[in-house]
Amino acid sequence: MGMLKTIAQAWKVAEIRSKMIFTLLMLVVFRIGSCIPVPGINRAVLAEMFTGDAGLFELFDLFSGGSFSNLTIFALSITPYITASIIVQLLTIAFPYFQRLAEEGTEGRKKMAQITRYLTVVLGLVQAIGLTVGLFRRAIVDRSAFSIIVIVLVLTAGTAFLMWLGEQINEKGVGNGISLLIFAGIVARIPSGIRSLFVSVSDGTISVITLIIFVVVGVLVIAGVVLIQEGQRKIPVNYAKRVVGRKMYGGQSTHIPIKVNQTGVIPIIFALSLLQFPLTITYFFPNSGFTEFVTKWLSPAGNPGVWIYGVLNIVLIIAFTYFYAGISFNPKDIANNMKANGGSIQGIRPGKATEEYLQKVMSRITVVGAIFLALVATLPTVVSVLTPLNIHFGGTSLLIAVGVALETVRALENQMLMRNYQGFLK
Repeated sequence: MGMLKTIAQAWKVAEIRSKMIFTLLMLVVFRIGSCIPVPGINRAVLAEMFTGDAGLFELFDLFSGGSFSNLTIFALSITPYITASIIVQLLTIAFPYFQRLAEEGTEGRKKMAQITRYLTVVLGLVQAIGLTVGLFRRAIVDRSAFSIIVIVLVLTAGTAFLMWLGEQINEKGVGNGISLLIFAGIVARIPSGIRSLFVSVSDGTISVITLIIFVVVGVLVIAGVVLIQEGQRKIPVNYAKRVVGRKMYGGQSTHIPIKVNQTGVIPIIFALSLLQFPLTITYFFPNSGFTEFVTKWLSPAGNPGVWIYGVLNIVLIIAFTYFYAGISFNPKDIANNMKANGGSIQGIRPGKATEEYLQKVMSRITVVGAIFLALVATLPTVVSVLTPLNIHFGGTSLLIAVGVALETVRALENQMLMRNYQGFLK
């Protein structure tokens, strides 16, 4: 109810309403593009390729909202951009040049964004070539060089357009554009997911009791995700009184909020993108031993690959959670700012001791959110192998959808808050 109330209040503000409409229109453009097929493809052959269990390609369809299995112009989705972002972020640790860019403020971020765009196009081109000459080769009607080049360029252009679309939402809309594009793809799959569940119940594949248990577990997972996403630890901070001229400053008490999950759904998205990399390589060698190895050992559709995949997913989500928590929350800067302004935590000395205390609190509280996200994202994959339930949507998709919805509503709240401050200053 609070979420709906926030959206209703934001809709009443003309400026924010225009941003919301712009965001919705961009998502409509995304869904329209997701229905435009790549030229020169035999749809009958394509349908045969994805009949039955498509577990190997489930993650690709998850990010693309079904565009991958239908081979539309957005078949690559936004995954090349996410992969490029991971690489650039990791380069800030390994190379001094990228580290300097990260510390240069706005100008440095612009340069890093530009590098990410170029790298996205390169990765998109590589994946497009792999798809065209590998996985989807037998579905191509005309296998001439010109036809293959056209398909590769269309797929690459589709990814570049999605990247531009996400950036437009960031600048002129509400929320994180890339996350919202993934969210739109996931939501678009809800009707087909509900239909497949009811078909399974009607033909006796799963029982009504199993379906009820699935719905109850889904509701509990949503409640848990909301609890973790909104949970935070408030560290009280006291500011000493200071007399400057004839005025007295400070003397008030406030708090530092440390969220249980500082990074939202970014660790899940990045972990999935990294796990897709071996699957991407199989495009180039569809009938090779490497593809058999990946399918058996590193795919959720393989055995024992499902267990290895689950462990890797947990490790990567936890690692990315700590990595991005360290980027978004810097205990050293906070401790120095507190010391400069006469602030202190009760029982903790200012400076180095405060920094160590904040680091310890953040590490302990982040591990709870990281483990929760990792388990919820991984368990449905394991359960889908051990039971007749296909609940890929109930795990990773649910985490991303709920997390992005909460982040978007929070962005609306921040914009309304900023507007009130601006009105007060005027």
